Parts: sequence; structure tokens; C-alpha cells
Amino acid sequence: PQLVVITDVCMCEYTDHGHCGVLRDGEVVNDETLALLSRASLSHASAGADVIAPSDMMDGRVAAIRDELDSNGFSSTPILSYAAKYASACYGPFRDAAESAPQTGDRKGYQMDVANSDEALREVMADIEEGADAVMVKPAGPFLDIIRRVKQETQYPVAAYQVSGEYAMICAAAERGWIDRDRVMMESLVGIRRAGADFILTVFATETARLLS
Repeated sequence: PQLVVITDVCMCEYTDHGHCGVLRDGEVVNDETLALLSRASLSHASAGADVIAPSDMMDGRVAAIRDELDSNGFSSTPILSYAAKYASACYGPFRDAAESAPQTGDRKGYQMDVANSDEALREVMADIEEGADAVMVKPAGPFLDIIRRVKQETQYPVAAYQVSGEYAMICAAAERGWIDRDRVMMESLVGIRRAGADFILTVFATETARLLS
């Protein structure tokens, strides 16, 4: 009962094309997708989710979800926005496991250019203005500078997502005997925390908890 349940809200797990929204003529239709994200968020909250975490990167989705939740008695359910989500190559292991890679094209039309830091701040500020209670940077390790900027410039609660590719690289190097798995794991997490993350999502969660206890 004391477990905090945070649910990821996106469309890619429900679409046959693997994109994060309604697809028409090869383009994701932003505004039509907002209605579906709002309905999904209400479903999650009604099922008992403690925190709603939209990861789709559609423009305006935080405001749409906030309105839907507020209108249905869930005004106290917080929103953790995937605000600075980069079109990274580090998602590969997860996409293979979940079979969630786009069938055509890529997600660069709505996820962010890995070379662009100013856009991350614009996206974060927009989500805060729309009502996000906390914001996330994803991936974490390659974007420590973004975590730092977001924390310094907003003073908002900042989450960082250490994704499957980051996890896999550490595990693969450790399996080859090149690094000490536990030490590098902890150093990677300490680096994310030091950059300014208030909490971290990581595949190493249970291993880290055991070590810390």
C-alpha cells in the first residue's frame, strides 16, 4: 500500500505503427493525440495511479491532461512530465524487448535533437506553465548538462531517467571484465544526482537499493 505508482502515458504501446500519437500521411497529428492521452491519463488515475507521467512529447499534453484530471475529481494527482526527452540511440535495448520501435520513420519530429540544449529548457518551461508538478530529463548520462541547467534555471523537482542503453553498456563492459559493475553503477547514479536530479529512474534500482541498505 505504501508503494508509489507512477504510470507512463503514451500511445506507442497501443499503435501498430509504433509512433507516439495518431499517424496520418506519415505525420503524427498532435491535437488529436491530446484527446487520447487525456483519456488514458484519466483511466490510469481512476485505476489508482499516484502520479501520471506523459512521455509522448506532444505539444500541450500537460495542459490537456491536467484539465481532464481536474474535471474528473483528480486535481490532487500530480503530473511528472517527460519534458526534455531526446531522440537518443540509448533506447535500443528497451525497444527491442518491448517491440516498440516505429515501423516507419523515427521520432525526431517530436523528440528533441541531441545537440540542442536551449530547446530542452523551452520544453521544460512550457510544461511547467501548463501545470507539470515535476519534470524529467531522458536519457540521463549523456545529458547531465541538461539536468544541471533545468535544476538551476527552474528549481523544480527534476527526475532523470537512466535508460536501457546506459544500463546495457555498463553491464556489457562488466561482463567482459573491463569495469567493476557495482562501482561504475554507483558512480553513474551519483553523477546523475550530483548534476541536480532529485530522483532517478533506473534499471539498477533494486541492485542499488540492496547496496545502499
